[in-house]
Amino acid sequence: MASENMTAVAPVTFTEGALSELNKLIEQQEISADFGLRIGVEGGGCSGMSYILGFDQQKDGDTEYNIQGIRVFMNKAHGLYLAGMEIDFRNGLDARGFTFNNPNASSTCGCGSSFSA
Repeated sequence: MASENMTAVAPVTFTEGALSELNKLIEQQEISADFGLRIGVEGGGCSGMSYILGFDQQKDGDTEYNIQGIRVFMNKAHGLYLAGMEIDFRNGLDARGFTFNNPNASSTCGCGSSFSA
């Protein structure tokens, strides 16, 4: 499978907290070099669309990015919904997990993993 241009400007960014947690997961789960972090969207969730975030192999239609040393796969069609998004990791008393700050979302739900555009 030929990958797209890896020097393309990535549409998403990671905070230091997210980057630290992702690197920890890669090391702890011994993620193979054949895998990358898939970031995307799918239909569903309380607000209409949900975020996809997980380790996966590259698929047809993906663009590959290197974001701060993390190999990232994203379906080309999802770029419209994700451009400018910041992914953070929170580890506090009120919340623990990855959060998505998406400037393209016209509304989000309370759980923070669902949005409408």
